[in-house]
Amino acid sequence: MNEIFQRSIEDHVQWQSQWPWLVLAFLAAPLLVAAWKLRIYPSMAWVGLLAVSLVVSVVAIFIPGFLVIAAMVDVGLVIIAAIDFALLYTLTNRGVEVRRSIPKTCSLGVTVDSELTVENRSGMALIGQVRDDLPEHFTSSPEHHALRLPTRGLMTARRKLTPGRRGAFELRNVYLNFSSLCRLWKRHLVLPLAQPLNVYPDMKQLSDYALLARTNRLSLIGVRKTRRIGQDSEFERLRDYSRDDNYRHIDWRSTARRRKLTVRQFQSDQSQRVIFLLDCGRMMTNQRDGYSLLDHALNSTLMMAYVALSQGDSVGMLCFSDEIHSYIPPAGGKSQMNRLIHAGFDQFPRLVESRYDQAFLYLSTHCKRRSLVVLATNVIDEVNAGAVVDYLGNINGQHLPLGVLLRDREMFDAADSPGGDSFSMYRSAAAADILLWRDQVLKDLEHRGVLIVDAFPDELTAPLVNQYLEIKAKHLL
Repeated sequence: MNEIFQRSIEDHVQWQSQWPWLVLAFLAAPLLVAAWKLRIYPSMAWVGLLAVSLVVSVVAIFIPGFLVIAAMVDVGLVIIAAIDFALLYTLTNRGVEVRRSIPKTCSLGVTVDSELTVENRSGMALIGQVRDDLPEHFTSSPEHHALRLPTRGLMTARRKLTPGRRGAFELRNVYLNFSSLCRLWKRHLVLPLAQPLNVYPDMKQLSDYALLARTNRLSLIGVRKTRRIGQDSEFERLRDYSRDDNYRHIDWRSTARRRKLTVRQFQSDQSQRVIFLLDCGRMMTNQRDGYSLLDHALNSTLMMAYVALSQGDSVGMLCFSDEIHSYIPPAGGKSQMNRLIHAGFDQFPRLVESRYDQAFLYLSTHCKRRSLVVLATNVIDEVNAGAVVDYLGNINGQHLPLGVLLRDREMFDAADSPGGDSFSMYRSAAAADILLWRDQVLKDLEHRGVLIVDAFPDELTAPLVNQYLEIKAKHLL
């Protein structure tokens, strides 16, 4: 009888030692489920308090007098956590608004300012962190900001974005991380705030060219001053003298009559047409200085387009790979430059075989008038080299073809520096053999009346502009 009574007492004590754990699990389970659904997670402080409850529950196993204390600790902990949880959810559910201020366009490699304004519309202060969206190929300084929002106040976080790739991007979300009043919970909010951001090629070279052209210092960027046949022979108009004008063009009669320095302005050949064919296929995927061959070709062609437009010519562009991606008909004026930039800024090289037949067929269909056709590409193997020679040679007569072929600097360096070991010698011999084949391709193009610009990608701009100015000077169009 005594044994049965003693066993019942032991079972009762054992059950009493387990109920603090059951109460804690029963009350904490709804909080954990709600945290998972609402993206509210326990902090390290919350974990520390649970550790205190765990210690008290363990002590209650061995000392039954601690059962009441353990129950009070568990219930108090759950009540505090529940109130802290409810306050955090209420304050951040509809009490936070964000606004972003950023330009819609920027230039490749040029830092742009971005501002993010966070407004607190709740009745209590909020503390946490905020991080704006960061598209791929972008760098941000700083990456996130500490957030301290007073009651019904706001904060503006400023950062600097640097794009590492041109194209069309989108900033989609703003990421917020709030701490609760007792620091027991953290809530992660993702607020949608979609905003497009177009990254265009760096057009600083255009302003540099315009400045050097006004001060007659184009030789600093490698552009030669080409003497135009019959230059300055057709009078266009009189205008006020500026500091950059040639003093030999001063009209002294008009100056005396107006009592103001006046110069004669002469017109050059205008209304000629230039069409760029940009190869966006596998031949343009190689990288140089972090940029693809297509990036270098696009920057140089945009520079030449700017020069051509300033000369009064009409400029167009056709981007293609295995299909036609974009086509801008030839036109003049300042607005045409914006169309060309917008047509090419989101074009990237693709690992596909370029269809020269489709590109030149499209060109012959949409461009009947004689034009300077500039094909920017690369020759890698006999298949694409044969296509380049055939199609550029076939349009000679109807158009004036200009082939822009980009050099592989590693190939030239390998041929020039054979090295000492057998592998380097073999590599140098293979590079020299490829360069000899490439030189023969260039000669075939020249024999068929195709003009050639053969340059390294990072040195392409000056030779291309010089070739255009020479064409204009010789009236080849």
